[in-house]
Amino acid sequence: MDTRIQFRVDEETKRLAQQMAESQGRTLSDACRELTEQLAEQQRKALSHDGWLTEQVNLAFDKFDSGRAVFVDHESAKNRMAARKAKIRNRGQ
Repeated sequence: MDTRIQFRVDEETKRLAQQMAESQGRTLSDACRELTEQLAEQQRKALSHDGWLTEQVNLAFDKFDSGRAVFVDHESAKNRMAARKAKIRNRGQ
């Protein structure tokens, strides 16, 4: 079921927006609909990412709680990251 969205803007803003939409071969309603759909898609992606991130955090805590977590000292982590970055940089060469 479709729903109606209403909002208010001043006449000058409406006139200019209509001119821009018409110059692109569409109506102001089309442009507003497209923007609304884009915003909704961005929110879907954000919600999906939030769900994924929550799952990853929970998995990490489960691993820690079960004693399966492996900790890496700071110096080793820095060296691993430097090696990973070097490998990535060298791919393009």
